[in-house]
Amino acid sequence: MPKELSLKLLPHEAMEHSILVKCIAASAGVSTNQVTGFNIQKQSIDARSKTIWINLQVDAYINEPFVPRKIRTFFWKDVSRAAKRMLIIGAGPAGLFAALQCIECGIKPIILERGKDVRSRRRDLAAINKEGEINPESNYCFGEGGAGTYSDGKLYTRSSKRGDVQRILELLVLFGASENILYEAHPHIGTNKLPQIITAIRHHIIQYGGEIHFQQKVTDFKVHHDLITEAITSDGTQWKADAFLLATGHSARDIFELLLRKKILIEPKPFALGVRIEHPQALIDSCQYHLPFSPEQAPATHRSSFLPPASYSLVQQALGRGVFSFCMCPGGIIAPAATAPGEIVVNGWSPSKRNNPFANSGMVTEIRLEDLEFNEEYRSVVGINKEQLNSPLGMMYFQQLTERKAFAAGGGKLVAPAQRMEDFIQKKQSSSLPDCSYLPGIQSADVHAILPGFVAASLKVALMEFGKKMKGYRTNEAVLVATESRTSSPVRIPRLKETLHHPQIKNLYPCAEGAGYAGGIVSAAMDGEKIIKTAAVII
Repeated sequence: MPKELSLKLLPHEAMEHSILVKCIAASAGVSTNQVTGFNIQKQSIDARSKTIWINLQVDAYINEPFVPRKIRTFFWKDVSRAAKRMLIIGAGPAGLFAALQCIECGIKPIILERGKDVRSRRRDLAAINKEGEINPESNYCFGEGGAGTYSDGKLYTRSSKRGDVQRILELLVLFGASENILYEAHPHIGTNKLPQIITAIRHHIIQYGGEIHFQQKVTDFKVHHDLITEAITSDGTQWKADAFLLATGHSARDIFELLLRKKILIEPKPFALGVRIEHPQALIDSCQYHLPFSPEQAPATHRSSFLPPASYSLVQQALGRGVFSFCMCPGGIIAPAATAPGEIVVNGWSPSKRNNPFANSGMVTEIRLEDLEFNEEYRSVVGINKEQLNSPLGMMYFQQLTERKAFAAGGGKLVAPAQRMEDFIQKKQSSSLPDCSYLPGIQSADVHAILPGFVAASLKVALMEFGKKMKGYRTNEAVLVATESRTSSPVRIPRLKETLHHPQIKNLYPCAEGAGYAGGIVSAAMDGEKIIKTAAVII
């Protein structure tokens, strides 16, 4: 049996194999030649003091044959002729992992994806970045793999009660992810590696008899009594199944509108709204690792090569509202994530090495249902009336307000309005802007005039407090880019707690982010699996 050890090491001790073996031997009270191997079970960084420590939990093999880490065995069935069929709308993490679970349960999954396959999406992303042109069906949100494929691939979740987190991580390793996601405190795959993993999942689903159809946008449902009998796509194809899983993501506004037209119950849901803030990565390293920094040296950093680019997580109550960092991307890039013309939405991503010179993070304020009573003058700017805001889609329309104002302030072509951090706090127009990773470009603007007043006011107070908590964070070297608005769905599609199907439609299963029940790759994947396990005994 391996010996379980807890180690507190300096970065170079943890990252250099030969030194790590010596540390394991010393901890176990044996010589290094008695250590036949080890598996890391947990790894985290403690940067609370000037000395940075790496905490490791390892299973060490002493005087016995080393057994490499084992991934659990998964049992797949040929479902090509299965009696039961699940139509899955959306090929994001929820849809793909639901399909894998279908195969294990002996159900044939048929995935309809409005966008393109993961490789074909790249041409449309290039057009967004270079030309400022949005394809409403193929962009950073829509297409195979969903928003997560080209938006970083962070795998950290606190949603362990939703399902088996380790199972999701092991499946990702099975399809090509690095084993370090199994033990790192904040696992991350990287946007550059995710497309190959998504492709491998697709091939596996097809190999076992499932189907995936691209550029099949669902535009209607046929409903008979309390059941959907078929889904209809934009080319007129009619798709029949025993059950329908709705995994369309938080930006499929046309699906929300379809449900409203069909009188299928939906509800407004709180979300969060704000900006994406970008610093030089060297500055964040200096804040978190207690290192010197000067603007002239950026992007150079004094960070040890044994340490990863530093990240942060910040939260603050400001003027009675929660303000918090969201989807922090060390060594990352700000991406244009709008799904329709005339809107600015920003998100962030990092490659696997996280080696870009900037660090960015969403910084958002909670939006409550009562905020729909916002002033008439703000609504009239974008042509959204009071009746729309009082509908079940009210929060969705409210979300559009800022996105459209941001587009107008940027001047078109997806150029984003931006302001230096200290200038924003002081309500001062930025006479110049720093270099920024956002490829369509940024335009100096008054971000206070773009955000709802209560959002801007809360954000200003929070940034001042963050500057006290994290010395060096408050700086005019940082830039605020508007608008970060797709943190979660502004609509909830209700479902029953026990059966997980819609309260009106017994074979409709609202799933993951778009339905308001998950956030992020892992929690969405777990929600997809959870629904299939429950539905398998019902349909």
